[in-house]
Amino acid sequence: MNTQKKILIVDDETINLDFFDVMLSKLGFSVEKAENGVEGLEKVKKFFPDLILLDNIMPRMSGWEFTKRLKKDQKYKDIPIIMFSALDDVKNKVEGFELGIDDYITKPFNFSEVLARIRSVLRNRELYAQIAVRESRLGLAEKLIPDMKSTLVNFINSMDELDAAIASMTSGMSNESMSQSCKKHFSDISGKSKNVRKHVAELDARIEKTISEWEHLKKNEIDLPILETRIRQIPAEE
Repeated sequence: MNTQKKILIVDDETINLDFFDVMLSKLGFSVEKAENGVEGLEKVKKFFPDLILLDNIMPRMSGWEFTKRLKKDQKYKDIPIIMFSALDDVKNKVEGFELGIDDYITKPFNFSEVLARIRSVLRNRELYAQIAVRESRLGLAEKLIPDMKSTLVNFINSMDELDAAIASMTSGMSNESMSQSCKKHFSDISGKSKNVRKHVAELDARIEKTISEWEHLKKNEIDLPILETRIRQIPAEE
């Protein structure tokens, strides 16, 4: 991983806690442990892990209840969870995914598989975070377009007023009374005005094309929360 990722392990079996602590620490992860769900929720607040390895069957608080409480908290609800369970029942797995866990591993587990799942979930989360950042950038750009259109309209109105003022000035002056210098200045201003209008028209056309393409793309757009839900449902469907 590019940066040291923090993993919280919540399991009532000391042997599992120690095993994952040693193995994951050797691989460069920062590891914190909790022996039950109640302690786990407190560790989440202090440690703020990038991922949680969670046992389902535990005293005091089950993995289901831990997940329910975590997902209700806006500050921590996006922390990914990989759940372990001795229950290999499809119904239990589906229930876990519906609660919001990211992956489900049945005991007994193979560490190589667990590590692969950890890295997969972390990659997916990083990808999702990047998508969220890009969506925010696109949202800002989308908000900017109406402002640009409004600014162009105001700019064109100002150009109209300028051209009208020039026409008013020149209409009250005869060619004989207007010096060559004035004629040249007015001619230059008129030429530049036409050139500016040309560029404004080209920019306006590009904005209109962008708006049209934007609206076409939005027809097939999926909101991020819906996309995340669908991604989480894929393992359950498999």
